[in-house]
Amino acid sequence: MNDESALFDRLERLAAALERLAAPQPKAPDFDAAEAFLWHAETGSFAPVARVNRIPLSLLKGLDYIASQLRDNTERFARGLPANNALLWGARGMGKSSLVKAVHAEVRERLAKQLAKQGRDLKLVEIAREDIESLPRCLTHMRASDHRFIVFSDDLSFDKDDTSYKSLKAVLEGGIEGRPDNVIFYATSNRRHLMPRDMVENERSTAINPSEAVEEKVSLSDRFGLWLGFHHCSQDDFLGMVRSYVEHYGLDVSDEELTREALEWSMTRGSRSGRVAWQFIQHLAGRLGKHLER
Repeated sequence: MNDESALFDRLERLAAALERLAAPQPKAPDFDAAEAFLWHAETGSFAPVARVNRIPLSLLKGLDYIASQLRDNTERFARGLPANNALLWGARGMGKSSLVKAVHAEVRERLAKQLAKQGRDLKLVEIAREDIESLPRCLTHMRASDHRFIVFSDDLSFDKDDTSYKSLKAVLEGGIEGRPDNVIFYATSNRRHLMPRDMVENERSTAINPSEAVEEKVSLSDRFGLWLGFHHCSQDDFLGMVRSYVEHYGLDVSDEELTREALEWSMTRGSRSGRVAWQFIQHLAGRLGKHLER
């Protein structure tokens, strides 16, 4: 064997070794495997969710107007009509993420026959806040699918020195490739502009041109055409939530006892919200020896 042949042989063995060391390419996603998925950025894969953790839309009390807005927007999107990205912002525990999941289920069920005739479905894909920078890769897979996708990010917010919001801005609106026609983005946040007030104020006070700095920070929320605000509920709304759960799950308790215990529970928590109402129902059902099927 001459020197040239030996060199080629070594190069071939080196190439084979590098191929064995290289990470395997992720499989093409099977979007028919489930109605909802979790996006894993580290592997570039979609994990099917066997059973979505959600409650019926009818149990989300005090959100009638907001629910109708999001439902109408989602239904238009599912039908292939123009629709807006949605930002659900406001008080914690008031059902922001629950509403997204409940609306997805209701619209999907309502349009099931129409979507089936078109050979497509309405999918829900959750992406973690930490994986926002990988959103373009995530959308590449969806762009090639016939299905329609709600990309959902729960509790989305950005802190100082976090630049990943720029990736999200480009994806939502303004990027050269843009958001795929079969994808819409829903996010929940406690912050209206997705950033803490002191961060925006700091930009205003330290920038050479304060107005431009603030515009840079708040322009992300402008990419959401639909803003839905959630506010703290009244005592009557809180009791309405509790009573609807009791009726739905058939819990055997008098209204007088229920009212007294629910109000005591909310006072010990120092808060009234849908989350507190649900936590009380879990406490009550456990005390009564009743299982809750969600």
